Amino acid sequence: MLLLLLSTIISKEGHFKLSGIIELPYDLVICEKPDAALRIAQALGSLSFKKMSRLEKAKRERLPPVFSVTDRNNQRFVVCSALGHLYGLVDIRGNRTIYPVFDVTWRPLKKKGTHGFKTSAKTEQIIRSISALSHKATRIVHACDYDQEGEVIGYNILQYACDNKYESSLRAKFSTLTDEEIRNSFDNLLRPSKGLAEAGRSRHMIDFIYGVNLSRALTQSYKVSNEGKAFCNLSIGRVQGPTLAFVVEQDIEIRNHISDPYWTISGEFEKNGHRIKAHYHKQKITTQSQATFIVNECTDQYGKITTIKDEKVGSKAPNPFSLGDLQSEAYRVFKFSPSHTLAIAEKLYLDALISYPRSSSQKLPASINYKKIILHLSSFVDSTTGGAVYSILASKLLAKDHLSPNEGRKTDPAHPAIYPTGEKPKRRPQSAEIKLLDLIIKRFFATFGDPAISQHTTITILVKDEHIFIADAKKMIYEGWMYFYKPYSNGSPLGDQTNLPLLRNDDILKSVAITMSEKFTQPPVRFNEASLLQKMEKEKIGTKATRSEIISTLFKRNYITSTNTYSRESIVVGGVGGRTRSGIEATDIGFELVQSMHKYIPNIVSTNLTRSMEEQLDNIEVGKAKSAAVIEAAMDRLKEAIVSFKEKEIDIGRQITEAIAITRNEQRQRQQITLGTCPICKNGELRIIKSNTTQKRFVGCSNYSTGTCKAAAPLPQKGLITKMEKICNVCKWPMVKSTYGGQSKNPWVFCVNMQCPSKKQQQNENI
Repeated sequence: MLLLLLSTIISKEGHFKLSGIIELPYDLVICEKPDAALRIAQALGSLSFKKMSRLEKAKRERLPPVFSVTDRNNQRFVVCSALGHLYGLVDIRGNRTIYPVFDVTWRPLKKKGTHGFKTSAKTEQIIRSISALSHKATRIVHACDYDQEGEVIGYNILQYACDNKYESSLRAKFSTLTDEEIRNSFDNLLRPSKGLAEAGRSRHMIDFIYGVNLSRALTQSYKVSNEGKAFCNLSIGRVQGPTLAFVVEQDIEIRNHISDPYWTISGEFEKNGHRIKAHYHKQKITTQSQATFIVNECTDQYGKITTIKDEKVGSKAPNPFSLGDLQSEAYRVFKFSPSHTLAIAEKLYLDALISYPRSSSQKLPASINYKKIILHLSSFVDSTTGGAVYSILASKLLAKDHLSPNEGRKTDPAHPAIYPTGEKPKRRPQSAEIKLLDLIIKRFFATFGDPAISQHTTITILVKDEHIFIADAKKMIYEGWMYFYKPYSNGSPLGDQTNLPLLRNDDILKSVAITMSEKFTQPPVRFNEASLLQKMEKEKIGTKATRSEIISTLFKRNYITSTNTYSRESIVVGGVGGRTRSGIEATDIGFELVQSMHKYIPNIVSTNLTRSMEEQLDNIEVGKAKSAAVIEAAMDRLKEAIVSFKEKEIDIGRQITEAIAITRNEQRQRQQITLGTCPICKNGELRIIKSNTTQKRFVGCSNYSTGTCKAAAPLPQKGLITKMEKICNVCKWPMVKSTYGGQSKNPWVFCVNMQCPSKKQQQNENI
């Protein structure tokens, strides 16, 4: 039997080498991450499992381990891994001040913060180790994640580190890291997916070229506008531009919104001591005089029931989770950001607890054996109480004659929807992991549930032969799937009024309370991280794997920020109602970037252009388009944009400079600014106040905290607010000036009172 001796000596160049003896022959398995390599090695190593030793210095460097294993068929494997991407695209010239740049190549990743092409010691050692192992291997198995990113990682290693071995390699495809599925995939190895690799590499190429050129153009424009006296590292990308534009466009709509008042009317009627809540059939009454007339007409009157309609309403079980669905649901339930959800899901996948999370599918193939998974989940034990967590839920599903999930329409050629494997944790999961795993398990259960059924009763009450009130009641008849999805089912379909007395047509009811509420039309709701991700998915920009990362990048670059906005929604006799909404708002810098792009190079923030590129990249994967042609077309569009940008470089730089200055000035503003005497209580002072809880600013009376005066008004959360030395001549509230998005020459001057009649007048004049 042949042996391969791996030296323990550090070479003169300072590279670390494996130590130990590997028996020949062997198949080399290349994985994407160390955790995946360990799982695969454990699954394959039925007859033998050995972790190769390393030098102490290599251990300190946390280099990925290498395993030598023998499977049940006496086939020997050496399993190694990368640390994600080992190769990345670089500008061959290496001069960060020059653009446009189109001459790029793949190189081993350099150490962060270094200039030039110096490869990091860790990357170089991993590449050398894999290269050495590949030279003696009988076959090479590409076992990186089965998606575009995983295919690119494996392709680059096989081509550059292993001397062009991609096409001769074999591909392992699996959706879970369970022993059974790993072994099955190695019993049925595939040919590598060249289309998947080409699509992924083309995406990297286009994204790099767009990112490096646009980022250098923005940075250079800022530098030129300051005559080289100031520097700010600005960046934007092919998908980041349209995503940021979604937020900016929503901001503009919100900012331009003028609230219109309207009135709603509710009533309470009595029958044999039972109170019945109802609402006036017109949901919005446009004038106060009409609303007052209706209230006066119906107060202390009798109403007659004219119709009673009973209807059974079914609610289908939810679909299995795609990644986007999981990210949206985790945000709704736990307020996990999409990127945080993906990070947790990847940990659960590497622990073999769930299937591969980067999937756009809403379908569960029958081949995964539903009953077997549910049976395994039934034995899960709570580490705190010792009780079976899912035994009752599982037993109800296992009692069914047939298990058929309520699948959605979305599919993914690589992986099914996200589902639990039924494997028990081999380590103690963290709190967030327990939460997300529980959500995935219960969603899996719920997809097999029956429709939930509720009874909806609608009663029409006629007062004085002309005023119609509607009473609605809802009662749950059958929980169905909601039983399995507690406590995540978003509430039942029940309303506030669930118990009605026995009522018949022509019954007479006494009105005991008729009230009117003044409400206000609301601006569009701001995006949150989940809804922005859904918008990206709907517009087909980015990929399931990159969308959450793009949103996180926009936050890191200070182009968007989280904000809480107080909205004044209704006024009832005796009080004021409203609520605080959280969301995402563009910063001044983000706002100005999009405005400049729209003005000078609109294609860069065009959703249509980005969507078209995504379609072309998908066509590469299935063989309907050639990589070179798609990249060339993308370069041509970019060249046109860069020419236009260079012509207006100084103008763009000046606008960005103003936006950056405003952002910095805003940070220096005092926490409170006094605007003048409160026009409501006459003895307090109106101030710009920053909430200690939310850190958001609003106008409030100094008596607000004591409860003696509730005068308050919202403010734009970004931009420089300046006190004006005058008050509104209509409502007598203070006037302020807001400088936002680099518009210092044309500031927004407004009355802080959002209900000022002058705003309605301005709206009519604009119309």
